[in-house]
Parts: sequence; C-alpha cells; structure tokens
Amino acid sequence: MDVLINVFVGLHIIGIAALLGGFFTQMKAMGKGEARIHPSMLHGALTMLVTGVALVGLNQADDSSVNNVKIGLKLALLVVILGLTYVKRDEERLSAPLFGTVGLLTTTNIFIAVLWV
Repeated sequence: MDVLINVFVGLHIIGIAALLGGFFTQMKAMGKGEARIHPSMLHGALTMLVTGVALVGLNQADDSSVNNVKIGLKLALLVVILGLTYVKRDEERLSAPLFGTVGLLTTTNIFIAVLWV
C-alpha cells in the first residue's frame, strides 16, 4: 500500500508542478496584461484533484489518520483554482489580479500541505 500511496504523491506533485509551472511561464505576460490560462494549468489542477481524492481514500483504507479540516481547506482552494482555470481558459487576456489569484491560491495550497502538520 505504501508504494501505491507514494506513486499518487508523485503524481500529485506533478500536477502541482504543471499548474505552478504554467503560471510561472505567464509571469512576464502578466506584467503586460496579456496573461492567459495555459492548458497545462487546467490539466495540473485536475490531476491534483484526482490524485488528492485518491490519496485521501488510500490513506483511510490504510487506517492512517486524515486531517479532514486540512483536506477540506485544500479542496476548497483547489475548487476555486479549477473554477478560475476552467472558466477563463479560452480568454485571450486576463487581468493581472485575476491571474495572480491562481498563483497565490496554488502557492497557499502548497504551504498548507507542507506546513500544516
């Protein structure tokens, strides 16, 4: 079971990397007001959702304790990220504050995962 959990943790990190990497590639364009949602951002967020749900299920099946408040907060942030990336994926230009919100929420999600024990 530990190997399976570690595989899903790796896939979860790949999803985070795709979402945050897509954001970082648009940073220069964000300064000019020409940022847009890259497809990797949406796919990364979806990967995070699927692997996160799988991780919760696998940890509960392994009789490990799961912090439901932490997971609920991370899920709420991810739903907002998914909503923004899905709704705005076809727009040519996004405002800097809206696009920056995606990066801020993603970074917040990472820090919650790492720092909240």
